[in-house]
Amino acid sequence: MNATIRTYQRADEQVLYDICLRTGDSGEDATDLYRDPRLLGEVYVGPYLRFPAALALVGDEDGVAGYVLGVPDTVAFELWCEQSWWPALRTRYPLGTFPAESPDDRIVRLIHHPPTASPDVVERFPAHLHIDLLPRLQGRGDGRRLLTALLDGLASAGAPGIHLGVARANERAIGFYKRMGFTETEAYTHSLVMARPL
Repeated sequence: MNATIRTYQRADEQVLYDICLRTGDSGEDATDLYRDPRLLGEVYVGPYLRFPAALALVGDEDGVAGYVLGVPDTVAFELWCEQSWWPALRTRYPLGTFPAESPDDRIVRLIHHPPTASPDVVERFPAHLHIDLLPRLQGRGDGRRLLTALLDGLASAGAPGIHLGVARANERAIGFYKRMGFTETEAYTHSLVMARPL
């Protein structure tokens, strides 16, 4: 049985934050790593649910158990976040809120100093995405269906290509992205950037 793929609804927000946390350790459950259970979602889910041009789809089978989030224009998204998303979070989470070098502290530093996509990448692959599935939806084709629906939607929105970041430790995800046509475009110590045309 396949999950139903549908558009995100406002009532899904807390579930998506929870899925982000439960997959936030290179695909494994990060619940025990973070003092603040909403912190990961504030960076990797929340802005995608508010940015006007974003696409947000969920996999629903007796409740939402996965999602895919994407934007057609990463540069526009980064500018929007700087104006409309990060300021309130910077007030809520000042630098030094959590012990130095803790997982929470590293996310707070991302809020205050968010990375920006490489110009070389966004020139050819301006869209980007995040996808997370709980174990009950993994390995059954639901991830492929969610990602395909997002890629189709972003292509219809005019994006010529898409990229994503993935931790090197998340070998299962890297294999999935390769099967979906993504190739490595940039490599860093702990992560890769992968991309594909739309």
